[in-house]
Amino acid sequence: MTDERRDEGEKEEHVSARRAIFGAQEERILSRLAALDPDLMAYVRDFAYDTVYERPGLDLKTKELIACALLVSLGSPTELRTHLRGALRAGASEREVREALLLCAPYLGFPRVVAAFSQLQALLEAQQKTPTREG
Repeated sequence: MTDERRDEGEKEEHVSARRAIFGAQEERILSRLAALDPDLMAYVRDFAYDTVYERPGLDLKTKELIACALLVSLGSPTELRTHLRGALRAGASEREVREALLLCAPYLGFPRVVAAFSQLQALLEAQQKTPTREG
């Protein structure tokens, strides 16, 4: 669906979904992608978040836990850290995130899961050091 065919209320809902996942990191993440390639950023923003993430059937927390497991499988630490943060922002408890990562071990192997837990640990440590200023 193109922006021209969306009404303003739908546009705001989509922005809110990205905001729910990225929080204050949204501009930094989109800028990083745009610096790689503006079209790539638009595809990620418009398709991944404004189309796929907006589908009904799963709540945002579940979508983010699945995204975390998939990113563990791909060995994508930067994107994994973004979605670990997103899962927590979407309402997943630390325990739920840990369980989702542990479920990856028999399917993906311990090296990838250990790396994922390292990303989670770094994220949690950073959150403890920095007061949350989300808006």
